[in-house]
Amino acid sequence: MKSLITAIGLCCIASFAAAQTAAPATTVRIRGTVLAVSPASLTVKDRSGETVALALPAQLPVQEVYPITLADIKSGSFIGTAALPQADGTQQAIAVTVFPESARGTGEGHRPFDLQPQSTMTNATVADVVAAPSGRRLQLKYQGGEQTLVIPPGTPIVTFRPADRSLLVPGASVSITAQEIAGQPTATRISAGRDGFALPY
Repeated sequence: MKSLITAIGLCCIASFAAAQTAAPATTVRIRGTVLAVSPASLTVKDRSGETVALALPAQLPVQEVYPITLADIKSGSFIGTAALPQADGTQQAIAVTVFPESARGTGEGHRPFDLQPQSTMTNATVADVVAAPSGRRLQLKYQGGEQTLVIPPGTPIVTFRPADRSLLVPGASVSITAQEIAGQPTATRISAGRDGFALPY
């Protein structure tokens, strides 16, 4: 694990330190901007300013994240939302992903999320959509629970589709899951924006 900490850099020290007693194949998330890319490696500046070097396996899932509108969220949509808990018990959205139908049910539930301090992630089905003074209000239902989500005006709304490595160019915004594989920090999945689109999370 020490070699992985050294290679990934300070951006992930907290995640790896917490995982010292966990399974060796700990997965971490790296968000940042591509600095350089080759057929076998990717260098990224993460959001804390650290430079991260990752190996790229031959089979690497890449998906394009792209913007849509609030009107694309309807009753029955399956969404994932990063949010901040509010004093009234609601969740205030930071960003929302509308899952394509093929990905319905992915990661269903409500849990802590690492985007911001105290942030949460809820993957759930939209049961109801109503207008509210503070923005759109959604009732979200998932197995074992429900949440009320408020989406303020201007909240990023995105979806995704399969893509390829042509998105991985210098300057591209990326969100990467990575593991140590055969002693090397290695990207196992990459989400990326096209033509300068900045991923919201």
